[in-house]
Amino acid sequence: MKGLEVATKDSSFYANFRFRMQNRMGFYTNGGDDLGISEWDARVRRLRLRVDGYVLSPKIGYSIQLAFTRSDQDFDNTGIANIVRDAVVFYHFTDKFYIAFGQNKLPGNRQRVNSSGQLQFVERSIVNGIFTVDRDFGLKAYYNNTIADMPYRFKAAVTTGEGRSVNGTDNGLAYTGRVEILPFGLFKNDGDYSEGDLEREETLKLAIGGGYSYNVKTNRTGGQLGKELYAQRDMGTAIFDLIFKYSGWAYESEFLKRRSVNPLTFNAAGDVRYVYAGWGNNNQISYLFKNNIETAFRYSIVQPEHQTTLYENRKEVVEAGLSKYFRNHRIKAQFNLNYNTEEGNWNIHSTNNYWGALFQVELGI
Repeated sequence: MKGLEVATKDSSFYANFRFRMQNRMGFYTNGGDDLGISEWDARVRRLRLRVDGYVLSPKIGYSIQLAFTRSDQDFDNTGIANIVRDAVVFYHFTDKFYIAFGQNKLPGNRQRVNSSGQLQFVERSIVNGIFTVDRDFGLKAYYNNTIADMPYRFKAAVTTGEGRSVNGTDNGLAYTGRVEILPFGLFKNDGDYSEGDLEREETLKLAIGGGYSYNVKTNRTGGQLGKELYAQRDMGTAIFDLIFKYSGWAYESEFLKRRSVNPLTFNAAGDVRYVYAGWGNNNQISYLFKNNIETAFRYSIVQPEHQTTLYENRKEVVEAGLSKYFRNHRIKAQFNLNYNTEEGNWNIHSTNNYWGALFQVELGI
């Protein structure tokens, strides 16, 4: 059973309650030959309560998710404790088509749509951190079907473009669309949106996705995320990703590219805030042993383009992960070691390069 279930006898109401927490400790070095600690990362990274269910009829569903830690509330960017992550109502016309109204994740890159509780590394990649389109408020539509025994999905959204928990919005909206195909059939237990092959797929499984999000007159540096810009900007984000699983092996890759005609904005004092125009690519591969210990390796690169290169450097991260799954992703312990570089300089003596190590325990129902 997943979570705690409550239902009425007449089946007119159903709720499933779940919680999870991620407790983390780690550090980053100063850089170069100086291996002293520059920063500790010791905190409750996530503490969330989630309720899913339906009212009146299974056709009318809902999902609510609340966050209770500062790092999970976008406080540093907005100055507001955005406790509400998801608050959305679904209407299922058929088993193959439904719509959603409210605030939840956009149909963006696969790693972002993955729950943070389904990750095989302690945190998502730097590519996701810079280019993801995240959550937004608006109307979404989802359709799935098969053709010649091959499942496919269409997803679309028209949203405010300002992210979650805003007090109001401007006269520009965001338009997002995504297509997915699964040429070798469905993954076990929706494993195309869960990292690592914990299901040990008996036959090869592959999912390929692509999409585009165009945000008109956004007020934030990352569209739905980031600090407020000094002037409105349009931005477009292209997304391509895939995931492969077979017999304990898993591989996934994402490519994201963002464009903005004029990414720089300035205030009266000459301070600058900008849209990160550029591209990023993330690749990770893993193998799950029969004792439920997993080894994983990840390589990520982000490359600024055009005017953004005045303020940002090319960044690359290589990361090794070791995880022990006690109850799939719901109860696990993870250790990651990463090496961070800039401008393609892999010299370990460079002061711009540094090490990081993170240990995390996740517990949830």
